[in-house]
Amino acid sequence: MRTEGGAAIKALRQYVPDSTYLVGRMFALTAYVETLIAENYCNGTPLSGLDGTTIVYGQPLSNDSVLGLAVAHADSALATRAGRDSLRIRSLAAVVKGRALLDRGQFAAAAAAVAGVPDTFKYQITHSVNANTNQIFALNNNAKRYTMVDTEGVVGLNYISANDPRLPRATGTSSSTDLIFDSAFPLFVTRQGIWITTGAVSIVTGVEARLIEAEALLRGGNTAGWLLAINGLRTNTALYPTAQAGFTRGPNLVAIADTFASNTSRMKTNFRERAFWMFSTGHRLGDMRRMVRQYAYPADSIYPRGSYYKGGVFGTALMLPVPFEEVNNPNFTQCANQDP
Repeated sequence: MRTEGGAAIKALRQYVPDSTYLVGRMFALTAYVETLIAENYCNGTPLSGLDGTTIVYGQPLSNDSVLGLAVAHADSALATRAGRDSLRIRSLAAVVKGRALLDRGQFAAAAAAVAGVPDTFKYQITHSVNANTNQIFALNNNAKRYTMVDTEGVVGLNYISANDPRLPRATGTSSSTDLIFDSAFPLFVTRQGIWITTGAVSIVTGVEARLIEAEALLRGGNTAGWLLAINGLRTNTALYPTAQAGFTRGPNLVAIADTFASNTSRMKTNFRERAFWMFSTGHRLGDMRRMVRQYAYPADSIYPRGSYYKGGVFGTALMLPVPFEEVNNPNFTQCANQDP
């Protein structure tokens, strides 16, 4: 995606001179992909490119360096967005920049980056039965290869039993049709009720912008401002996803009272809110790494541990390995380190 984005930027500038807003969009999406790379993979990812049709192999980079590139590309998007889609690209680039800055621990700068993004903003990946269907729906609801889980590995979040209106779901009841794909294990599949086969997935939102601002407030010691921001989202039912027919959603959320013993417990709630608001949109692993890296939570209090239901125990990896295809890059030396 990054390489294709770079090629698209060159082509648009050369062949479509009035496409400034499209160039801005490509810069923003490049920044988005770079942020995902830094959040999900171990340190040492090489970012390669193209010179015409020749591959230019990149050197291994730290995750922080990749995030720095993401911020720079988001800035390029903000500076190159004139045209009919300017406001939407501005919001897209602003939230991606804020996300990358949050990952870098630059909390005040992250909040400043997302200021002004509307609560209702959504940048969505769309789907069609004639092109690419929604794979969250396909692999969970249809193929049953994935299932929603509850307190996975002792410390996981209670996505099902919380009965949260942001996570409509349905648990199977028929052993003949509702078991997970691996029939050797009699586990009922719990299907998500947010997306259908052509449902659009919001990958960047105004809700995320507000959550970034909220975390910056908490980091700055403004606990009252943080709670006000969190509760402002929770009690705005217009922001909840629409439950698909036949799926259960919980009652509307109420405001959280400030009965926390410390900022440590407040921050746990902060990350829980992020997990429920941005469920299944590619944010959780990056947040789990941040909880260890930025807030010094013990890894075994955040990542699954103990016995795995198919046998053995959960491992100790905190991130994904760099894709195997990178062995084609002569500069690639595997993970530089496995720091979160």
